[in-house]
Amino acid sequence: MNYQKILDTIHSEMSYRDVGGKVASYIPELAKIDPRKFGMHLYCGENQHYGFGDSEEKFSIQSISKVFSLCMAMNIMGEDLWERVDVEPSGNPFNSLTQLEQENGIPRNPFINAGALVISDILVDHLENPKEELLSFVRQITGDADIEYDETVASSEKSTGFRNIALVNYMKALGNIKCEVEPIIDFYFHQCSLRMSCRQLAKAFMIFANKGKVLENGEKIMRPEIVKRINALMQTCGFYDEAGEFSFEVGLPGKSGVGGGIVAIHPERYSVAVWSPILNEKGNSELGMKALEKLTTLTGVSVF
Repeated sequence: MNYQKILDTIHSEMSYRDVGGKVASYIPELAKIDPRKFGMHLYCGENQHYGFGDSEEKFSIQSISKVFSLCMAMNIMGEDLWERVDVEPSGNPFNSLTQLEQENGIPRNPFINAGALVISDILVDHLENPKEELLSFVRQITGDADIEYDETVASSEKSTGFRNIALVNYMKALGNIKCEVEPIIDFYFHQCSLRMSCRQLAKAFMIFANKGKVLENGEKIMRPEIVKRINALMQTCGFYDEAGEFSFEVGLPGKSGVGGGIVAIHPERYSVAVWSPILNEKGNSELGMKALEKLTTLTGVSVF
């Protein structure tokens, strides 16, 4: 498969001018991002890398980070995790309070904000320094020490994150949060502020295409059964209330973030990340979704 030729075709045929959404503005720092940014990186085989555009530029990965924290929580809790968070698609906006109330404080899945906050509570409860350990985990799976939190973004999120604070307090009132609210929120906002490039994200997510092992050195990060669960959740819940559309159009497990990034994997084939900060009304990168649909169309392969 000539992946570079396929990516070059996508680059030449697509542009930010082709989409009509807007950059996320409810987090002030994200509103400053140049909407013209567009990059894509695909990683496969024996250290084979293909990319174009702004694929080496770092951006705030936002909810993509929820996959990393879920990995750590599953390694800690195992199947007991699912007593505190469900595994069903939400069908609602990612920050819904109404759904949480209807379901007695048990989040629908670990990728909506309420679910990710329960995961944050678990890590704060079990780890001595969860922020440092999350950063170490991401550096380990990428083999790249040049990954950091963006403190400016974390602070920006904290200044406007009242709805997330409300979610934590509501779940605490219903008995599904064990720790104090402040350290949970601090960890969550830092998690979302992780800055990574498409290249770094593609390397990080290769463990989900490679049965839990780092492709370059064979280091085992997760058991295959955990990878199976996470890939299933990415397929059904990775795009909030647009997960069905992504499955229908692209046909790969993946995860999006309101920073404009999307990562997807094809098991045993590749990991791919795309970045375009213009979001559709569901909060997913509009150009990113189109680019990934084009990728699976031009390669002729998806998981279906």
